[in-house]
Amino acid sequence: MNARASRLIFTARRYLAAGLCVMWPVTPMLAQPPIEPARSTAAWGIRTYSAATVPPIRTKNSDRLASMMRAGKLYLTVQDAIALALENSIDIEVARYGPLTAQWQLTRAEAGGSLPGVPSGASQAQSVASGQGVLGSQAAAGVSSGNNGTTNRAGGNATITQVGPVTQNLDPTIKAAITFSHRSLPQPNNIQSVTPILVQDQRVYTSSIQQGLLSGGSVTLSYNSNYLSENSPSNVLNPSVAPRMTLQFQHNLLRGFGLAVNSRTITVSRNSLKNSGLSFRNQVTSTVVRVLNAYYALVADHESLKSKQSALEVADRLLTEGKRKVEVGTLAEGDMIAVESQAATARLDLVNAQTALRQQELQLKNLLSRNGISDPLLAAAQIIPVDRLAIPDQEPLPPLQQLVEKAVAQRPDIALQKANLTNSEISALGTKNGVLPSLQVFGSTTNAGLAGTGRTVSGSAPADPYFVGGLGTAMGQVFRRNFPSQSIGAFVQLSVYNRQAQADSNIGNLQLRQSELALQKDLKQLQVDIMNAIVALEQSKARYEAAVKSRTLAEELLQGEQRKFELGASTPTDIIRQQRDLTTAQASEVSTLVNYTNARILLDQTIGSVLETNHVELSEVTAGKIAAAPSVPPVSSEQK
Repeated sequence: MNARASRLIFTARRYLAAGLCVMWPVTPMLAQPPIEPARSTAAWGIRTYSAATVPPIRTKNSDRLASMMRAGKLYLTVQDAIALALENSIDIEVARYGPLTAQWQLTRAEAGGSLPGVPSGASQAQSVASGQGVLGSQAAAGVSSGNNGTTNRAGGNATITQVGPVTQNLDPTIKAAITFSHRSLPQPNNIQSVTPILVQDQRVYTSSIQQGLLSGGSVTLSYNSNYLSENSPSNVLNPSVAPRMTLQFQHNLLRGFGLAVNSRTITVSRNSLKNSGLSFRNQVTSTVVRVLNAYYALVADHESLKSKQSALEVADRLLTEGKRKVEVGTLAEGDMIAVESQAATARLDLVNAQTALRQQELQLKNLLSRNGISDPLLAAAQIIPVDRLAIPDQEPLPPLQQLVEKAVAQRPDIALQKANLTNSEISALGTKNGVLPSLQVFGSTTNAGLAGTGRTVSGSAPADPYFVGGLGTAMGQVFRRNFPSQSIGAFVQLSVYNRQAQADSNIGNLQLRQSELALQKDLKQLQVDIMNAIVALEQSKARYEAAVKSRTLAEELLQGEQRKFELGASTPTDIIRQQRDLTTAQASEVSTLVNYTNARILLDQTIGSVLETNHVELSEVTAGKIAAAPSVPPVSSEQK
């Protein structure tokens, strides 16, 4: 039996096994569990402060792999191998988290940065309103006992601390505080308090809401209410309540001013979300290329194994025939040494081919499974590739310029470079704006009120009826703006040399120019890569045609030498030499065939058409479920 007949029988058996599998009924493929964070479904007030639940990682393979097993064998077409890798590849699983992370980064950017400056409730705990009670009257008059037990924790109601091109907090911030205090204060001079120990019961309520502006400022509305009850007989209003409402604003006019500057992070995050699909496509392309190379390498190893088996069969037949000739005396025993050596060499070559095949199987299994050979079912399975290596008779290619344009439009890495360049230009707005000096305008308007229970104090006039009442009376004064206060001002900060901002701006611009040049270099190199891929494809095809011709001639020479040996007109050495030539020619044919396939894959990768050529839908890969059914239908659960 010659090598061609052996190859045909092997192929027939393979397709017969695959054809018998068609009779098995199909089991529907189950979708894998989601990986998206699950938001809380509680009410709005609770949902806002409930962290989303992130599902655990998916460590199990998809159902497709187990369903394709047949008596310990895995019959694979190249499309089946790609589908298994797209569903089970850990690299792709990692890449699936990219768009999800980009979405949350956009949400974070839309919320803006942290903006301090809202008055803290703690800073109001030991304070009283101006003119309220003994201490308030002393503060209004500009005098103090010097031992009132207070602690100065904050210097004023408004603190402007955020300057420069930093985005304001765009989420409304609500703060509230309530403080109850009881204090006993010694009065070394009790002319006003008319008591040696001033005892106060105080309740302070503060609340505020702040909203950052994307143009570069913020607005704060705050409410403060002080309730005070003292044991001083000199108070004409006791207890009393003093509410006030304040509207404050601050805005950048130079550094940090403008929608483009303050929204640059949002714009970059939005672009990154759009471009996250490019990164995912790039990873999918890389995975498909690795699967294609591994699959066809396994096909080549099967072809190599068949040629080594054929060589061993020829060597065994030669050994048997040689022993017969030695017995009848037509062949010297010394000639058998070369025959036996050839048989041992052929057997060693077969073992090496089997080892290479098993190693290549392991590489492919690692690509097809999420847990590799730790799965005992996959570890013990033998992969039988169904597709064969083949070269089309005609494969017309478009002109070079058309291929370059296609590569620029479809290559995800080129698109990512352009997107990153755009993001760098947007980010440069911040460093350019940072060169400007800091100039802020700020202002506030406050409406205050005061009311309490009127008391008669000997030696003094009774309380004005306008101030007699409770909280409602005081709030009426606030809303009627009976006691308004306004303030407006500006803040400027100039750096004498401004070297830090200048350096940041220039460094950013220089790096941007480097990125532009790098993109131009890659576009120029792209033309060279495409041309090299075309040349490699054409040369590998020509080499394959020459290898086929060489293998055909080697087969004919071996067959002729075998007939001469049977007639006694040839020696074992001549047959061994021809057998070695045939083995070399067969290996060369397989090698050139693999080189052509690799060159074709490289060309597709260079022009960005790997996914299109192999019918890969990114939407299915993102979902982790390939819609196409296996070429070898799965068995049902009852027949497993």
